[in-house]
Amino acid sequence: MTTKNDLIKELIDFGYLKTPRIVEAFRAIDRVDFVRDEYKDEAYENYPLPIGGGQTISQPLTVAFMLELLSPKPGEKILDIGAGSGWQSCLLAYIASKPRTYADKTRTVAENPRESACVVAVERIKELCEFAKENIEKYKFISNGIVKFYCEDATAGLPAEGPFDKIIAAAAASRDIPEEWKNQLKPGGKIVAPVGGSIWFFEKTKEGEWKEQEFPGFAFVPLIKDK
Repeated sequence: MTTKNDLIKELIDFGYLKTPRIVEAFRAIDRVDFVRDEYKDEAYENYPLPIGGGQTISQPLTVAFMLELLSPKPGEKILDIGAGSGWQSCLLAYIASKPRTYADKTRTVAENPRESACVVAVERIKELCEFAKENIEKYKFISNGIVKFYCEDATAGLPAEGPFDKIIAAAAASRDIPEEWKNQLKPGGKIVAPVGGSIWFFEKTKEGEWKEQEFPGFAFVPLIKDK
C-alpha cells in the first residue's frame, strides 16, 4: 500500500512539488483525514476519490501543481472556491498561517507576533459543507479563525470578504473565469483556476494589466452557478 511519504516523494521526483513550504504543508496536512471511510486505504494514491454529491477530492498531482502556480505565502488572504473535502483549504491555511521570519538591523522575529491570515473557503453543495467543515476543524483552523467557511455559490466571488491576495478554484468554467473574481483580486495578486480542460494562471499587475498562461491536459468538475 502506498504511504504518505511515497506519495510526496513521487510528487517531488516528478517535479510537481518544489517549494519547501508547500512540501511541508503536504507532510503536515494528511490527505487521509479528508477522504470517506471506504476510501481510507486509497488516500495516498495519486488519483481523485469520490467524496459524495458527484464530487471528488482532487488528484494530489493536480493540487500540488495548482498550489505551486498560486505560490501562497504567510499572511495572505486567499479565496478557495469549491472547498469539497476541505483538503486544499487546510493546505492553504497551514501555509498562510505559518509564521514569517523578519530580519533587519536590530531584530529577528521568528515566532511572534504571527501575521494575521485568512483562508475563505466556499462550497455550494450542502451535503459537502459539513463534511468539509468537520475535516478542516480536525486541524482547528476554523475555531482559531484561520479559515472562514461559507456554504454558498461563489461564482460571483465574495465581495464582502475581499479583496484577496490569491484566488484558487477547483471547478472549471466553460469559457472564462467570472469577471467578479478578477475584480476582487488585489493588484499583484494571482488566480489559478480551470477553464475547460486547462488550468489557467492569471496575474494582475500593479498597473491593472493581466498576465495569463494556459496549462492544458487536466479534467475538472464544471463550475455551476445556482439559479
